[in-house]
Amino acid sequence: MPSYQELIAQKNELDKRIEQARNSESKEALATIKQLIDTFGFTAQQVFPWKPEEKKKVQAKYYDPESGAVWTGRGKAPKWIDGKDRSEYEIQAMA
Repeated sequence: MPSYQELIAQKNELDKRIEQARNSESKEALATIKQLIDTFGFTAQQVFPWKPEEKKKVQAKYYDPESGAVWTGRGKAPKWIDGKDRSEYEIQAMA
């Protein structure tokens, strides 16, 4: 039965061989992929389909009954609510 040190040496040698085989085969695979892309004229979107993340729409927190305008509470306050008590315009308070 091989000793622990011998087994570790075999494992290290096997790891090196695995990495060499992986590198060699990955180069071949990449060359094949590039050749197929050139042959068929695939675009990046066809090869790697993706959709940009959809931004979540922020729900309005404030409502102006006079104009019907709404505001999320983010960014600069609109003129119809600026300097006023916002609790009067809260959508939850009105519902």
